[in-house]
Amino acid sequence: MIKLLSLFVVLAMIVQIIKPIGLPGLRRRSDFWKLPLAGLVVIIAISAFQL
Repeated sequence: MIKLLSLFVVLAMIVQIIKPIGLPGLRRRSDFWKLPLAGLVVIIAISAFQL
């Protein structure tokens, strides 16, 4: 699950750099750094719930 989420975050970063996604907070190409932060928070939450 975590590996799949990590792969999704990397793909979303690539898409964001090529063509911005357009969601609030992700309207510019330079906002790609926000995606791994959100992914990290989700991965930590998933890890905490699996304990």
